[in-house]
Amino acid sequence: MRNKRVLLSLLMLALMLMVACSTGKKADSSAPIIPLEDFFKNAEKTSFQISPDGTYYSFKASYENRMNIFVQEIGSEKEVQVTFETDRNVAGYFWANNERLLFLKDDGGDEDFKLYGVNIDGSNSFCLTDFENVRTGIIDDLPDIPEYIIIGMNKRNPQVFDPYRLDINSGEMKMLYENPGNISGWLTDHDGKLRVAIAVTDMINTSLLFRDNEEEDFREVLTVSFKETIAPHFFTFDNKKLYISSDLGRDKTEIVIFDPSIGKETEKLFSHPEVDVGRLSYSRKRKVITAARFTTDKLGYKFFDTESEKMYKRVQSELPEYEIYFVSTNLDEDKFLIRTYSDRSLGAYYLYDKTTDGLNHLADVSPWLNEAHMAKMKPIKYIARDGKTIHGYLTLPVGVKAKNLPLVVNPHGGPWARDRWGFNPAVQFLANRGYAVLQMNFRGSTGYGKEFWNSSIKQWGLAMQDDITDGVKWVISNGIADKNRVAIYGGSYGGYATLAGLAFTPDLYKCGVDYVGISNLFTFLETIPPYWEPYRQMWYELVGDPQKDSLLLVAASPVFHVDKIKAALFVAQGANDPRVKKAESDQIVEAMKARGIDVEYMVKDNEGHGFRNEENRFDFYRAMESFLAKHLQNESEEK
Repeated sequence: MRNKRVLLSLLMLALMLMVACSTGKKADSSAPIIPLEDFFKNAEKTSFQISPDGTYYSFKASYENRMNIFVQEIGSEKEVQVTFETDRNVAGYFWANNERLLFLKDDGGDEDFKLYGVNIDGSNSFCLTDFENVRTGIIDDLPDIPEYIIIGMNKRNPQVFDPYRLDINSGEMKMLYENPGNISGWLTDHDGKLRVAIAVTDMINTSLLFRDNEEEDFREVLTVSFKETIAPHFFTFDNKKLYISSDLGRDKTEIVIFDPSIGKETEKLFSHPEVDVGRLSYSRKRKVITAARFTTDKLGYKFFDTESEKMYKRVQSELPEYEIYFVSTNLDEDKFLIRTYSDRSLGAYYLYDKTTDGLNHLADVSPWLNEAHMAKMKPIKYIARDGKTIHGYLTLPVGVKAKNLPLVVNPHGGPWARDRWGFNPAVQFLANRGYAVLQMNFRGSTGYGKEFWNSSIKQWGLAMQDDITDGVKWVISNGIADKNRVAIYGGSYGGYATLAGLAFTPDLYKCGVDYVGISNLFTFLETIPPYWEPYRQMWYELVGDPQKDSLLLVAASPVFHVDKIKAALFVAQGANDPRVKKAESDQIVEAMKARGIDVEYMVKDNEGHGFRNEENRFDFYRAMESFLAKHLQNESEEK
């Protein structure tokens, strides 16, 4: 009888394990350990775009571990690969006309992007801007002029970009205006004429330049402090005025109409009481503005056009759990490509046919990831020590009680950017390994108004870092994180914040992961890319002048404070990084080793500012996983 009970117990245990395996979950309802590669491998299909005539759509997919372009006729199952890049991913691409695609690619992460063209059957592929140490950018793809586009290149002078009209078939180009040395941005009207420029005036202020036609010279119509925002979106449909985002005379940017003939705003269209409004879209065919986008904790829309709002609500009704973006349309605007996102999914692409009202699923970006096993990204806010409200996000492991968890603090890069609600592969990977992850939009993060942004001026390592520290203490005080198992990890400015955290709050963190981060503000400012040169004085105002503010920069540079660092450090760097040079990582590693502190160093010779090649991402996160496990394991596990 006893043997039967034992046998029955074993059968029940086997059945439970079978159920757990069949559902993909452990018996305790926590998520299964997902292979690292599933988080960081190339997308199945992504970057969908529709051809101007609406006959084809294109997308990027992996070929020999590099992202390449494929074309597919709508309604057909046949995919045609049109690029075969094996050294580097296609960085970005677009339809030049119905027969030809253009794409950008750099070499080993140097960010000197070259422009290539290829026919939709893969033929006639060649480089249009094959110049050494020259960076190409797109100013206007001129969808109504199939043979030409307008590009910007620093071919004449590495520090500035001149605009060129480029014949995409012959490669012939004509300079449209010689940049006098201070113009940082260009805007065309609806006829493809170059008529607006943004310039840096007196090395610090921002000027809006305008001309009535391409035969005239540009004239200055408005100059504002670098602490204020004037960001033109596009012309009104009579090509006389501009839709811009502006915070002149107010704290938050809002959408306004600006009249260059008098240099003033003439109409306010939309503002949000809590956040900046920075995006505006329009219908090229119907010549109406359609919607403004803003981000509070999540994405929001303000519709100006009932037809666009109706389409959005129709799609939303079928995909209510996701954020929805209309990412591409044809010239007739009867077919739309739609991208979805959520905190637990990299989303999918759909084709919406306005004529039939049909919504067809095209592809999931990462179909191997099960949303049910992903962690929720919870919007949070806390009060910094000086009373400022800091917004952020907290991601907790699935099926684990939110108490005394190991914590990874993940400050964003920029620093003049922000974290958003949505799928983050690194965050989900860490949560899957049992870590709570804290992200915060510290002062200086964009989207929260002028005063919040300006409060970051010359505050690297000071109030900006205090906001991160206060967030960590907030999570600990709420009992969510174990104060003895806290790590900090970030890239670019986030890498700087990692080093600053270890140096300036040495008892707060057990370890840190610095990914292409800045260690020495003097050498960083000395080695900015040549095309940032017009902004040098602005950098000095925002971060610190190496001469006037030398004491401030010494105090804020982690490399001068390695004597205070107690925690272990892992550093990862791309050898070809043009923004944060390899020397930034070399300095901190050498200084740490000189003091005998545990430091691991990974350098990838074919990468730049962040690892784009799939195999390098695998190596980095595999090393990071081992590093965190080594230093954040529970004390009971150590025994």
